[in-house]
Amino acid sequence: MTGPERRRPLEFAVSITPEAENPAKVLRLVAAAEAAGLELVAIQDHPYQRRFLDTWTLLSYVAARTERIRLFPNVANLPLRPPAVLAKAAASLDVLSSGRIELGLGAGFFWDGVAAMGGPRRGPGEAVDALAEAIDVIRLVWSEERAVSYDGRFYSLSGLHPGPTPAHPIGIWLGALKPRMLALTGRAADGWSVSLGYAGPDELPAMQRRIDEAADAADRQPASIRRMLNVPADVTADDLAPFVELGFDTFDAWAREDEEAAIRRFGEETAPRLRELVGG
Repeated sequence: MTGPERRRPLEFAVSITPEAENPAKVLRLVAAAEAAGLELVAIQDHPYQRRFLDTWTLLSYVAARTERIRLFPNVANLPLRPPAVLAKAAASLDVLSSGRIELGLGAGFFWDGVAAMGGPRRGPGEAVDALAEAIDVIRLVWSEERAVSYDGRFYSLSGLHPGPTPAHPIGIWLGALKPRMLALTGRAADGWSVSLGYAGPDELPAMQRRIDEAADAADRQPASIRRMLNVPADVTADDLAPFVELGFDTFDAWAREDEEAAIRRFGEETAPRLRELVGG
């Protein structure tokens, strides 16, 4: 899916580190993101990291202190968050925040940390299979069915009564790099999240094609899948314009130094300039 075929308006996000030692700073950065006009705030999810606040608790707290900006984990640590409970939590926060929650998911990483908290240690193939099942479970929990059941290898439901229904159709965005994860994104997800440090302009077109081909095979519209690129906050609009041509419609900035100023610059200068450059 190339730039001219893109049907979604550009959106801009900022990733904020959930530092436990300075919660006032975290809240200040979120406020700066909302004031700068950004659409989304992302929080990484590493429950085993002792220096981090719990991501879902932080998202809930931040939702109560903001009015417009949307929030999501990028990405939720699925091996430590059972999908039925995660779906319930996401739907509940979506209701409480008037439809401002999205859900980033990953197959799992840092398996030593996961195992240290009592979670499963999965191989790459198992992790992808478990994620595919989790997406099925989450969508069932968000459904308006009276009762749902699911019998999978990793997850199951037995006559569960879903609810509450999310306030809006929550997007499921997958952090994906490898072929099977990219195919799962095209087949079952609403968005793709990838970091510029892990894939560059030479690799990204083939990754996009794999998503598109999987979407076509599943009778889905490739253009319905949001494409998010995680980038350093000091990028310019000129830096980002080629990635719009590669099919990306969302840019998530990571600020490392002078974070508040970087967030303001990304929202107030880079975002409007890129929209001007590409007509988005």
